[in-house]
Amino acid sequence: MTRAPSPRQHPDRRAVLTGGLTAGALMGEAPPPPRSSGPARGALLIMGGGVMSPRVPPVATALAGGASARWVYIPTALRDEEIPTARPPVFITKAGSPVSILHTRDRAEADSDPFITSLLTATAVYIEGGREWRLADAYLDTKTESALHELLARGGLIAGTSAGASIMGSFLVRASPLGNGLMVSPGHERGFGFITHCAIDQHVVRRHRQGDLAQVVAEHLDILGIGLDEGAAAVVREGRLTPLDDKPILITDGSAHGQLSYYVLPHGSHLNLATWRAI
Repeated sequence: MTRAPSPRQHPDRRAVLTGGLTAGALMGEAPPPPRSSGPARGALLIMGGGVMSPRVPPVATALAGGASARWVYIPTALRDEEIPTARPPVFITKAGSPVSILHTRDRAEADSDPFITSLLTATAVYIEGGREWRLADAYLDTKTESALHELLARGGLIAGTSAGASIMGSFLVRASPLGNGLMVSPGHERGFGFITHCAIDQHVVRRHRQGDLAQVVAEHLDILGIGLDEGAAAVVREGRLTPLDDKPILITDGSAHGQLSYYVLPHGSHLNLATWRAI
């Protein structure tokens, strides 16, 4: 039996991956691997920065464990001068749940057992916005990053806004220490990978960034672009990305959408991460 060319060899990779699913199933071939995937357990809550959607607090509270939630707040993406006054969102502190603040610039400290103690019993984490590279420099490949993955494996929640959302993807954008106008920064191209084969951008409409992920997707054909505008929020769980409201979430999948490189994921639908299809 002659097999179709691999996605990397085929001149129209996306056509093979989308159009070939049915044919492959009829011929008894194994289904293709998922194009992207979220955490096997637990949930992510990604937000585009700016004013928080009113849908976030009740959803986050429920996913965090309700009255028994134990939160960890990570303000590391902020500037040094902002850290001393950084506080968790009001909906967390008003609930009266225990909250620990976790921050360091020292990778050795981030890789130590005492530093991650609060994460070992946490049910939820909130990652503040700021600059993505600060999170990557402090926590990538440390016990802190491992503890975050383990929290998800226990069924916990990781929420993040702006840079705190971007760090959740596998491919990091706008992470140059020189400025956030650069989409790709050598040495700062890897996020925590809570969502695989994915780059997450934020403030996309407010800052006129709608088409910026097209460059990344064109150069990395296995990367899905997810762009959230300010106030937009989505939950990622059980292989789906689901918008919380009608604020724009832009999906850049490498296909043309009329004259645009992206489409707006409708409120009331969800994105199947395995197939990159909106349903």
